[in-house]
Amino acid sequence: MDVPYTDTARPDTGLYNGKVGIWLFLASEVMLFGALFSAYILLRVGAMDGHWPTGLLDVGPGFINTLILILSSVTVVMAWASLKLNNFKNFKLFQGITVFCALLFVLIKSYEYNSKFTHHDVILTNGMRVDGHLVEETEEFIVLSHPVEYPAEKGIGYRPTAISEAEEHAHEAGDDHHHAEDRKISKEEIDKRTNWGPWANTFFAIYFTLTGLHAIHVVGGALVIAYFWGPGSKLWKTNPERFANRIEVTGLFWHFVDLVWIFLFPILYLL
Repeated sequence: MDVPYTDTARPDTGLYNGKVGIWLFLASEVMLFGALFSAYILLRVGAMDGHWPTGLLDVGPGFINTLILILSSVTVVMAWASLKLNNFKNFKLFQGITVFCALLFVLIKSYEYNSKFTHHDVILTNGMRVDGHLVEETEEFIVLSHPVEYPAEKGIGYRPTAISEAEEHAHEAGDDHHHAEDRKISKEEIDKRTNWGPWANTFFAIYFTLTGLHAIHVVGGALVIAYFWGPGSKLWKTNPERFANRIEVTGLFWHFVDLVWIFLFPILYLL
């Protein structure tokens, strides 16, 4: 039995089945991400002054990933347009670039995640807190690179916006111990220790939830696009119009993934 309206428009909507289905699916996705964005905004607005960590994410990788996703949105459109122009060779080229961009995005995001899991937060027995990247650990001590030290009650990731006049003079004199190249800490000095994973604080819990869910969408969308780039492209020979419609539907999903990141980047990285 042949399902109707797979390559021709439905008379009731003016759309074919696939496009109706993807728009309904994307509506549910908007509600999902909308709820998470709303939760983040409410938590951030409700936080007491000075208690919400800022500047803990590296803007560089996030900005590069933004450019990568924007480029992939262009190539996915060009791939569909190539099919409409009956140019299958260009379709393969542009869709291959899309898959490569998705892979590059995931690799950069993995690098970001690794940098957070290797960034350790240590509470000392003297009431101070030190955080930095773990570079060495033995049974007697750990070594943190580029550590930042501040009172433990300030919370994980505290970054002072200004330093006192005395601290400024000490820094000019070369006696600033708050940003040393590395620091060796005896395990006898350590009261508690963790890393900047999703369990660290509310900000990182939200960061990993939102970006992790988005990364799952990127991987899922890339797998579908890769399938139609590879074995799924056989449909082009038997029913080119239906194949072009499938590429358009996957492209709509990919645009949604791109749009979500356009909101994620400034909210998490810049604000």
